Amino acid sequence: MSKNNIIARGFGGDWNIDYIEQLIEDYQDSKAVESYYLCNLSDVMRKFDDWVKKLPRVKPFYAVKCNDDIGVLKTLSEIGCSFDCASASEILELKALEVESDRIIFANTTKMSSHIEVAKNNNVNLMTFDNEDELEKIKKIHSKANLILRIRYSSEKALYKLGNKFGCLPNTEASELLKLAKKFNLNVVGLSFHIGSSCEDYETYGAAIKVCRKLFDVAETIGFKFNILDIGGGFPGNNFEKIDEFASKINEYLDENFPIQEFLDLKIFSEPGRYFVESAFTLVTQIHSRKVNKDSNGVIHDVMYYLNEGVYSNFLFVPLGPEIVQPQIVKRLRSKEKYKTTIWGPTCDSTDKVCEDIEIELMNIDDVLYFLNMGAYTIPLRTPFNNLGTTKVKYFINFNDW
Repeated sequence: MSKNNIIARGFGGDWNIDYIEQLIEDYQDSKAVESYYLCNLSDVMRKFDDWVKKLPRVKPFYAVKCNDDIGVLKTLSEIGCSFDCASASEILELKALEVESDRIIFANTTKMSSHIEVAKNNNVNLMTFDNEDELEKIKKIHSKANLILRIRYSSEKALYKLGNKFGCLPNTEASELLKLAKKFNLNVVGLSFHIGSSCEDYETYGAAIKVCRKLFDVAETIGFKFNILDIGGGFPGNNFEKIDEFASKINEYLDENFPIQEFLDLKIFSEPGRYFVESAFTLVTQIHSRKVNKDSNGVIHDVMYYLNEGVYSNFLFVPLGPEIVQPQIVKRLRSKEKYKTTIWGPTCDSTDKVCEDIEIELMNIDDVLYFLNMGAYTIPLRTPFNNLGTTKVKYFINFNDW
């Protein structure tokens, strides 16, 4: 692929811990005041290729809200990925990259009227809904839109549950909303659901797909001929998990409920976010301060480190959810002796705590700690609190992918 105006450093061989640590050593500067990301764009491309091979019936629409880094968006756009937007700003960001409107779904069931106007003005016609008032807005502003009804089907095993905010009840509300859409002369073209993020509950995917199959028949009795099924997101994206079992199960559920011989015109979508980007980003931070706490005998009891990153910047997901981050230490600083550790962010807020009750080696001021799998829901959640600056991204791409 072309560089597409992104300054990217080429590399050969494997992108692994040894290579990451070599890059960190190359970039290390004892006077550094800002953290930075190492972004492997080839990893994003590999994820897309894996998806196409393992889920051949399912077209991915990358969830822009997960990470709207310009390098990621340009890369996915160039290789033919479609996009899931949740706001007018995200739509305009993609249009500035010359992404075709038919590669965008406005997948927010409760949209501001001005955002619907932006979608209409940019010929983004595919959008979701889950309530009567949303239908009223769409009828008034963008009556020619192609609509997807989102049903509520959540997994209790998901780390981040979405059903309490989005989706209609499939057994009661769905048919009534379809009748209202028909009354409004609106065009409903399919169904969507999202079982929750970071979820390995294959059975719930199967149950949701089965419910959608029944609703396809219900829709036909009301006068709609559905041709889209959107199975949402929630797929894992870190270095340690693969989608092989996910793909196998979902393919099985789709073939069982929507056999390709009977549904030749069916388009199946998904909205993966963290799957594409989580493992592609490594966050490199630096210790700017340290506090060593000792007992009365002068023995180290615990150590507190203060980083140039915290929960008001790229670790905002830490207080928002159940995930626990684990810092990595470059090989030359590793040792057998470890100490109870708390890691703090740089702000003046006492809640700016990245992690606690972990054990790592004794580090010094200016030493580096790095964090793997930092591509999902990090960059978009940063705040300007304490005006501590932005996080630069250093892009890399395998020579074979140019």
